[in-house]
Formats: sequence, C-alpha cells, structure tokens
Amino acid sequence: MPEPAKKTVSAFTKKPKTTEVTAGSTAVFEAETEKAGIKVKWQRAGTEITESEKYVIKAEGNKHSLTINNVVKEDDVTYAVIAGSSKVKFELKVKEPEKSETVTPAEAAPAPAASELPAPPVESSQNTEVPSAGTQSEEPVDPIGIFVTRPQDGEVTVGGNITFTAKVAGESLLKKPSVKWFKGKWMDLASKVGKHLQLHDSYDRNNKVYTFEMEIIEANMTFAGGYRCEVSTKDKFDSSNFNLTVNEAPLSGDLDIRAAFRRTTEGHDEAGELNFSALLKKREGDGKTESQPDVDVWEILRKAPPSEYEKIAFQYGITDLRGMLKRLKRIKKEEKKSTAFLKKLDPAYQVDKGQKIKLMVEVANPDADVKWLKNGQEIQVSGSKYIFEAVGNKRILTINHCSLADDAAYECVVGEEKSFTELFVKEPPILITHPLEDQMVMVGERVEFECEVSEEGATVKWEKDGVELTREETFKYRFKKDGKKQYLIINESTKEDSGHYTVKTNGGVSVAELIVQEKKLEVYQSIADLTVKARDQAVFKCEVSDENVKGIWLKNGKEVVPDERIKISHIGRIHKLTIEDVTPGDEADYSFIPQGFAYNLSAKLQFLEVKIDFVPREEPPKIHLDCLGQSPDTIVVVAGNKLRLDVPISGDPTPTVIWQKVNKKSDLLRSNDDSVTPSENSSDLNTDSKLLFESEGRVRVEKHEDHCVFIIEGAEKEDEGVYRVIVKNPVGEDKADITVKVIDVPDPPEAPKISNIGEDYCTVQWQPPKYDGGQPVLGYILERKKKKSYRWMRLNFDLLKELTYEAKRMIEGVVYEMRIYAVNSIGMSRPSPASQPFMPIAPPSEPTHFTVEDVSDSTVALKWRPPERIGAGGLDGYIVEYCKEGSTEWIPALPGLTERTSALIKDLVTGDKLHFRIKAINLAGESGAAIIKEPITVQEILQRPKIWLPRHLRQTLVKKVGETINIVIPFQGKPRPKIIWTKDGQSLDAKDVGIRNSNTDTILFIRKAELHHSGAYEVTLQIENMTDKVAITIQIIDKPGPPQNIKLTDVWGFNAALEWTPPQDDGNAQILGYTVQKADKKTMEWYTVFDHYRRTNCVVSELIMGNEYFFRVFSENLCGLSETAATTKNPAYIQKTGTTYKPPCYKQHDFSEPPKFTHPLVNRSVIAGYNTTLSCAVRGIPKPKIYWYKNKVDLSGDAKYRMFSKQGVLTLEIRKPTPFDGGFYTCKAVNECGEAEIECKLDVRGNQMSIMHNTNTAVKKQQ
Repeated sequence: MPEPAKKTVSAFTKKPKTTEVTAGSTAVFEAETEKAGIKVKWQRAGTEITESEKYVIKAEGNKHSLTINNVVKEDDVTYAVIAGSSKVKFELKVKEPEKSETVTPAEAAPAPAASELPAPPVESSQNTEVPSAGTQSEEPVDPIGIFVTRPQDGEVTVGGNITFTAKVAGESLLKKPSVKWFKGKWMDLASKVGKHLQLHDSYDRNNKVYTFEMEIIEANMTFAGGYRCEVSTKDKFDSSNFNLTVNEAPLSGDLDIRAAFRRTTEGHDEAGELNFSALLKKREGDGKTESQPDVDVWEILRKAPPSEYEKIAFQYGITDLRGMLKRLKRIKKEEKKSTAFLKKLDPAYQVDKGQKIKLMVEVANPDADVKWLKNGQEIQVSGSKYIFEAVGNKRILTINHCSLADDAAYECVVGEEKSFTELFVKEPPILITHPLEDQMVMVGERVEFECEVSEEGATVKWEKDGVELTREETFKYRFKKDGKKQYLIINESTKEDSGHYTVKTNGGVSVAELIVQEKKLEVYQSIADLTVKARDQAVFKCEVSDENVKGIWLKNGKEVVPDERIKISHIGRIHKLTIEDVTPGDEADYSFIPQGFAYNLSAKLQFLEVKIDFVPREEPPKIHLDCLGQSPDTIVVVAGNKLRLDVPISGDPTPTVIWQKVNKKSDLLRSNDDSVTPSENSSDLNTDSKLLFESEGRVRVEKHEDHCVFIIEGAEKEDEGVYRVIVKNPVGEDKADITVKVIDVPDPPEAPKISNIGEDYCTVQWQPPKYDGGQPVLGYILERKKKKSYRWMRLNFDLLKELTYEAKRMIEGVVYEMRIYAVNSIGMSRPSPASQPFMPIAPPSEPTHFTVEDVSDSTVALKWRPPERIGAGGLDGYIVEYCKEGSTEWIPALPGLTERTSALIKDLVTGDKLHFRIKAINLAGESGAAIIKEPITVQEILQRPKIWLPRHLRQTLVKKVGETINIVIPFQGKPRPKIIWTKDGQSLDAKDVGIRNSNTDTILFIRKAELHHSGAYEVTLQIENMTDKVAITIQIIDKPGPPQNIKLTDVWGFNAALEWTPPQDDGNAQILGYTVQKADKKTMEWYTVFDHYRRTNCVVSELIMGNEYFFRVFSENLCGLSETAATTKNPAYIQKTGTTYKPPCYKQHDFSEPPKFTHPLVNRSVIAGYNTTLSCAVRGIPKPKIYWYKNKVDLSGDAKYRMFSKQGVLTLEIRKPTPFDGGFYTCKAVNECGEAEIECKLDVRGNQMSIMHNTNTAVKKQQ
C-alpha cells in the first residue's frame, strides 16, 4: 500500500491573532515557536520589519513579540510572522477615536416620511443607482466565481445620472483584483473618464468585499448599449454583461416658453444666442405628416457666400439665422488649417493582434520635436516595443507585436497642436484544432471533455443542449485551461448529465455527446464446480463486464483470507481464486460477490479421495469413472484453459493404459514401460483412430501406479472430439469414452451495413458470426465513433438480441463509423471491421413563399424562396411538377433540377387548370412539397396599358452635343402592347434613333446627340382599343457663338467703356452671361475683368496710365463659354497726367530707454562642489553694460566666475563653489540713459564627504 502523505506541521505553537486598536495606542502581537532558538522574521505588507522606535521586536527563548507604538491609520495593513517554512498572516485594524458630539434639536429632528416628500419635477436631473440583486445588510460569502454582486441592467432618462455597482469577494485574495469596464466589445472606458464618466472603488474591511462603481453623468442617447465588467486576479477571471437603456426626456403638456428662449452657451464664456428654433420645432413637430429628406444646412451655409445667407434661411425655414451664423463662425475657426502639421493622423487605425503598425504624421518644421501619447501618458522608449523615427518632415511611431493592451487612444503633440487617433487591435478568430469526442460513462464516473484551440489561454464558451454552463450554482462543472487545451470536467456524472455538449469560440464550434448509463454488471463466465484430488490445484475463475469492479471470495459464507497456499488475483475482467495442494478441509461451497452489485456466483469444490482396497492377484483392469456404462461423458473446457483429467484405474498385474482420439487425427502418446507396439494395438481400433503416447507436448498423458492423467495445455478448437482410454493386463481389459468439448468466444461478425440514414439516426444491420464459439450467441454490442476520432463509444449496455438496431442521437453533418461485437457465455468477440463511413443528414424543409408571378396563354412563371432549413447535406436544386385538375399524376415541369428560385413553365395548353408543386432536393432526398392551393388557369390575363414615366423625364431632358442619350421607360400591359414612338408628330428615323422594346420596357437610344434631336417625343402603348401615351421633351445644347458688334465707346482717366450685342447663335440655350478680358498691347497676355456678367455694356477700371489695352468678350450658356471671342479693333490708350510724386516726411522716433530688470535674481541654496548659476533678465536701449559683484566686490577679473549674456538673459556661473563662496551677489546694468541693479543671496551647503576630506587634509598638514 502507498505510504500515507505526511501532514505539514506548523513551527508555531501559539500564533498571533488579528487585533483591533484605536489610533494613537500601542499594538502587541505575540507568537510562540515549538523550539527555542528558531530565527523569526516579522513582515509588514510583504516587507521585512526592522527594529526601530516604532517597531520593537523581542525574542526570549521560544517566545517572540512585535510591539507597534503610536498606531496610525496607515498601519492598518496585513502583517506576517515567519519561522522556517511556516508563515502566519494576521491583520492590524485601526479605528478612529470616538468623538462626543452634541446633537442640536434641529439636527435631531426626524426626516419626513417618503410619502410626505414632494415628487421631483420631470425636467430635473435624474440620479439613478442600479439596485444590486440580493443586496442585504450583510455581505454574502464568496460564491462560485469572483463576483459577489454583478452589475444589473439599468435604465435612465436623457440628462440623468446612473451608477452601476460590482462587488468582489476579497477574503481569498492576496491583493486587490484588477477591474476593467468596457462598452461594446473593445472600448475600454478607463480612457474615457471625464465629465460624463467616473470610476470609483472601495474596500469594506469588516466584510472583506471590494466595491467597484461606474457612474454615468448627464447621460445622452449615445450612451445606450451593452457594457461589460471584467475582474481578474492572479489565477482567476470572471466577467459580467449588462445593458443601459436611455429614454427620451418626457415632454410636458404645456409648452415651456422660457426653455425655448434659454440661451445656448456650449461651454463658452460668452452669453450665447437665443434658441428660437427650439420653440418652432416643438410647435411643428405634431403637424408633420411627411418626412422631408435630410438636408445638411450647416454644410450649405459653410460653402455659400455671405450674400446668399438670407436666401438660404428663407428657403429652409431658418428662424435663428443670427445664432447659426455665430456658431458657423466658431466652426470655421475650429477648422483653421494646422500650422504645425502638413498631414495629421487618420481618425482610426486597425491592426491584427501580434502584427505591427506604423502611425505617421508630416510636420511643417523638419526640426520640430514631437511627443507621442497613449491615453494621455507620454510613451517612453522601452526595448523594441516602440520605435520612434524622424525622416525629413515625417515622424513615425512603430508599435511592434500589438496586443489588446495597445488598443487605446494615441496623439502626436507638436508645440501646442495635437493630432488624435484611435487604434483598434483585432483578435484573430480562435479556431478549434482538435474537436471534442463522444463519451459513454457509468453513473458516478468522472467525465473529461477535451479540445484544443489555436491560441493559448483563449476564452471559450461551454454549452449543454444549447444552455451555457457556468460555475455559479454548484461545483458540478469545472473548467480548466492548459496551454491550447481546454477541459470541461464533471466529477461525478448522473443520468441528467446525458446530452450534447458544445464548445464555442469566435471562430468555430465543436459538439460531442455524453451518454451516462446506470451501472450494470454482466457475467461473461461464471465459476464452475470442481472435483480435485489431494495435493492438486483448484482454480475458480469468473469474468465480469467491468474491469474496475472489485469483489470478495467466500467459503461457506465466510470471507476467504489469502495466504501462501490460497491466492486471490484480479487481472482486468477476470477474478481468480487459486488453492494449491488441496486438502479435505478445502471441500466447501465457494462464492464470489462483486462489490456494489446484487450478484452471488457460487460453485462447489469436491475432494476426490482415492481408496485403494486389497485385491487379489490376477484382477482384471478396471476404469473407475462415474460414466461407465452410460452415454459418453462430456467435459467442457474453455479455449485457452488447461484441461487435467484424473482417471483412477485398478488391476493386478498393473494394466497398460492406451489413449486414443477417435475419428480425429492427432499425435501419439504412450507410456514408457508399454511393450506393445502401435501396430499390435491398433487392430482393435477404428481405422480413423490414433494412439496417444506420453511426451512433453501440449496434449499428453501422465501414468501413475493407480491412475493416469490426461492433460491438454491451452485448449484449442482442434482438441474437440471423443477420447477413448483402454486399460489391459493379462487378465482382461476395460475401456471408456470421454467427449471433450472446447468452447470459445465467437468469431467477429462481418462489417455492419448502414441504411435508412436520417437527420440524427440510422439503421444498423449485421449478420451472425460464422462460428459461435461452441455456445449460442447471447447478443451483440454496438459501438460508434467519429471518423477522425480514435475513441469508440458503446451504444448499448443491454445485449441486442436482434440483428438490426436504430442508432439515434447523432449530430447532423458529422461522419461516423459503426462496429459490432458478438457475445456468448464465454465472453465477447473481437470487434468487427468498421462499417463504411456515413453522415447523418436530413432532407431540407419545403421551399417557402411559392407563388405565381405571371401567366400567359402557354406559359406560367413561378417564383419561391429557399427552404428555412437546409441542413448539412446542402441543397442540390429544386424539382417543379404540375398536375391537371382532377388527375393524380404529377408531371415534371422542367428537365432535371433547377438551382434558381424562379422558373418559366412553357408549352402549356391554353385553358388547362393546373396544380403546381415544388420540392427541394439534397443528398438525403426530397423535402416536403410546397403546393399552390388553388389551380392556375393557363390563359393570358388582360391588363390595361400603363406607362410608368420616371421622375427625371417629367421635365425637360437637357443633353450636350455629342453625349449619349439612353431613355428607359417601364410599362405594364397584357398581352404585349404595341409601342409607337413619334417626334413632333412624325415617325422616327430608324437610322438616326435606335428603339428597343421588351415585355416590360422600351428604350430610346441616340449614340451622339445633335441639335436637330431636340424636340417633343411621344411614346404610345396600344392593346386592342386601349392606349396610353406620354410626352418627353429633349433639349440638345451646344456652346454659343461670340458676341457681335463690340466697340470701345469711351476712354477717360483710368477707365474704358465697352458695348456689344448678344450672339447670333445661342447654342439652343439661354445666355447666362459674358466674360470680359483685357490685354496689354506690349505683352498680349489676357486677364479676366468680369465673369458671369449679364449686361451688354461695361466699364473697365483701374487701368495703368501710359499703356494701351485690347478687350475681348466671350458669351456663356449651360454648355460653357463660346469657342471664340469678340475683340475690339482699336486699343484704348490711357494717357499720362503731369503730376509729380512727393514722398511723405516722417519724424524719427526715439526708442532709447534706461536699463530695467524684467526677471529678478532668486535666492539660492546649493551644495558645495557642484557648478551653479545665477540668472536674471534685463532690457534697455542702447544695450547696457553688465557688472557682477560679490559682497560689493567686482568679479570681472576672477577666473572662478564666468559671465554670459544672450538675448537679454544674464548668467553668472560659479565653478565648484565652497561654503566661502556664499554671500550677496549683485548684477548692475548701465547705459547712457541710466543704470539698474539687482541683488540675491547664495547659500553654499557643505558636502559631507568634502568636509571630511578637507578635515583630513588639514590634520595631515598639521602633522
């Protein structure tokens, strides 16, 4: 037996206990060790305590104490005492001293009852705290998982506050757990803490419970959605999902006029503007019946010139235009172009987990320094995680090996400007690389489902029959992770645990079945009665179905105790009781009782006592068997076992023994002292008989004086037959026949055949084994497994008597194999070969929405939608059939299967009434039929012609010359209508215009439009005497011609006047304006003076005197400017005037000023031996001259001091000052306008090491 585990013994006989004291008092902790002289350590919050005035440590023999003086609130932590390998933890709890307070009558007045308090107004800010489920005055003990109280779903009104609370058990935690709050799947709310979100946490030391709160302030509609709280410790993890619902603020029946006129400040200091539009929207809200298209008025105002503001306000009903313009002004300021960045970061980036990403900006200054921040904290260089690069104007941040911790907000800072972005780290889908396997266990056994995923430590979800498994209610289920392997463990299975178990990841699903059976024990081989002789061996053997079952052996009702002669063994399913050197006292009834089962296997041991009586000489031989003179005795032996048959004989003189196997071919055995040759003795035997001689073979005969022994070692099937024993002596002979029957387990059956495969079932058929082992087959055992698995699962515990079995509870789409065992009274055969792999699949459900789309005189158009359930067998296609009314014969409507969800059935007889049906087909067969209830009459339905003119064709269609015209006009009508196109009442030329017609539309096509294509087009539909027509106006436009009769009417000063007339050719479109240009005669470079000018005369101003100018005018329509322009024939000369330019005279300003210190000297205290500086700033024109003094002594010639002046900043550097350099330092600035001075005090503190060095040096010098 294994040694019992040694119990750990503590080194302490007395342990310190948690103590509660008042602040300011003294706390004493005492401990006693088992032995004296053991070194003891005291710790505070994991750090070793050293003796001081506050902490007094004493050790006397085996007694140890720790005294803490003047206890304060900070001493409220966990302490520990360590001796050898023993460690005891305890706590010191500090409470504040009680204060006596006098309660005034006003304070002591009771609060009014809740029913007496006035209800808060609806418009007020709402504060909501989500109630915790089961919150009581006492905190509960740690439940399954980490949470004590999980956050609950909450509801809040817009503008209100709400708090979500999570409580975590801390009794078993060594340190504070880590808590994260998320919105949705990825957004970590720790980076969003601010005006609208606050996170709080606290710890209750009495109940040892951590409380974490998330407070949402002034909620708005965008805050609604799903949230998640995650708690993690060193070896535990738990999460809880909850939802937040944000409701619209309720509107009161009476309109609040003051609220409508309330000013909107939007966080600025200015007063804001009156919101008149709020009142207008409330009044108009109930009267709207049609939803208008969304128009972005802000975008229109941003792009429009100021002159168009009033027109836009009138068009879109803007009543508060002034307030909108103020907002627009602020928006435009915010959109001011960045001066530091040429290119900013994108709003967001996404990267796969484990990959790297580069964030890049372009700065305006190539020498600018940038800072990179993550969630507001500057990123520091740490190994190869972050790489900072500066290439020209580009600044690059490279993040290597991205993890979920890198999912955050990033910003790049240059001076005062910032560029923001958000990085989303996407986890790759977690795949299931090794699926679950089916299992079959007995009640009470341990079940362990195992699967392997593609990533270590991945989070998976376990389900049983579609219901998620958790650890909250009982300890029944245990989840374990080991690298990439995931385990679901059920310690003690019950019948209720049977079902389908599913493991899910975000990239895969695996399903396995668990079958839990009641414990049943089958006896494959019972113990048999034995008859043995003295000093022989007796072996009782039995075989049961469960190799883990133990049992006891009884002798006459008393338990058998093994010793040197009696051995009890248990190997696999076989239990043996072996008795060596049998004595008469061993004769008894023996029983084997399996533990836990109501079985009792009994057999009897009979002791054979051989009595030798005195016989006279010349006694004929005699075989002493019970079966002599009766039918041949049959001895049954199990294959593989040993057969030992003792045959007593008598006779004088000693007879000769001959054994032969009748009707069987065998080897010969004979005793050594037998002088008879085989040929001499074989005359009286059958011709097919063989003599057996004594040898050392497997089948042999042992001869003794009064008996002979027939032995077969490891019986085989070939050993079956009739054995004859003959004894002879000179007086006579005797013989006896013994039948030996060898029984064995059956041969394995042939591979089973699978038929009638359904969604989760199939029928298994097989044939009996060719050889039943000499015993009738009692039944069969069936096993199955998934094709890619190695684990076979037994489907039945009770033996199957029939040769067929319907296997159920399989998973659709999974490939399975079956095999069979045959069982007889000896045992179970080897398994049969596996069946052909098969997949349980089911036909799809019937197609849906089966309707008739159209009917003509010879065709019917049908359409439908795919089945709701297709299954693992997929969908091969559909079969469409029809049946005439009154008939039962269904005729295929299409040759073969169709994969489309519509069909046109042709060549039908007009007037027939037909029923139609459709079926979906896959590998498993046909689905149910979808049938149209009413019969369909094959006959064209008369439908009035109707043209559906598109909206854009209801007004004039304008096209440019050379463009393509493609007009599609849909219509309806049956039978197919006649379509007629005309232009201005005339038929169309087929060479110039293309017309294409179909059953549902007509198309007008012009490849290249020309001006002559303009006009009124009319399309007419006609069915018998019914018509419908529409008109379409097409306008083809081209660029206009140049203006006419341009002339220069007058020139004066710096101005020139022009006139012209409209162009002769307007391009078939209205003239929208003119473009006027000028050109200097010297350069002849044209510059635009006016564009979109509507008049036919203009005055060109701001011409340069002394120059000559030509002018030209372009005309403009919808197509653009004219190809050519009208140009003035003669130039306009701007004459010079006789005036002379006299520059103005300005008085020079005097900028001189006396010196003035803009930044003073500051008193300083420095350490001796380290260079120090004194700095100040001065201003003065002309530049002042600077003097430095120490204690009124000029420092200009002292080499110990260095003086700097740069851009008005004055610096005095003192090299390695000593305490003697301390004193008052003065800076004086002098110029021709005056002087100024400033003073500070410098204190030089001695360096301890330097003082010691100087002291030693002085002592040496004195010596």
